[in-house]
Parts: sequence; structure tokens; C-alpha cells
Amino acid sequence: MEDVDIIYHNNTGISFKWKSGIANSNEKRVQLVFKDMGFYLSPEEVNMFSKNIRMAKNSAGNCSHCPHSELCERNILLKSPLQKMDFVVNAFELNEICDLLEGTIFKMRLHYYLEFESKN
Repeated sequence: MEDVDIIYHNNTGISFKWKSGIANSNEKRVQLVFKDMGFYLSPEEVNMFSKNIRMAKNSAGNCSHCPHSELCERNILLKSPLQKMDFVVNAFELNEICDLLEGTIFKMRLHYYLEFESKN
């Protein structure tokens, strides 16, 4: 883990940036890892994924009201930021992925703000 700068993590996953100098790394891209999958996304794709999560939560209807049960049926379609890849998740998983993305976005914005303020 010395090759990465952790942005945010929860019980479901982790987000981080590869440190500069690592082969094939891009300092603007974020690595998101959850449910045995990893995504190497631009900040715009992270925001798009967050928007897709909010849309999935809105379309889930009553199922989104049982966020604490891992035993919920997987019946929510979540569009990934990749055009040809979607997920089927339950309400619990959707809430955990939502927390991961929202925490990542918050920390990225906070880092940008603090970096900007220190230069002024």
C-alpha cells in the first residue's frame, strides 16, 4: 500500500490514487475497488458514476428503504461509468457503493480546495 494515496474507504471498497512514478499511472485518475472489481476513472467518470447511483436509488422504489440488509434481493440495475458494463445490486450494496463514491468525491474536492487555498 506504499504505492498509493488512499482517498476513502468503507466496508465495501476503497478509493485511491497511484503515486506518481508508478508505471501506467495517471495522477488525475482514481482507482475504485469494490465487489472484486476495480475501476480506473477520471474525476468526470467518478461524478458520472455518482449520478448513476442516485438515479438507481430513485428508481429502486421501496427496495431502497431496506439499506441494512445484505440479504435483499439483487434487483437494482446500476449503470457503471463504462458504456458497456452495468451491475445488478441490492439496496445494501447500492448504499455502500454510494457511500464510497460520495466519500471519494468529498475528499477529492476537499483536497483540491486546500491545495488551491495554500497557493493563494
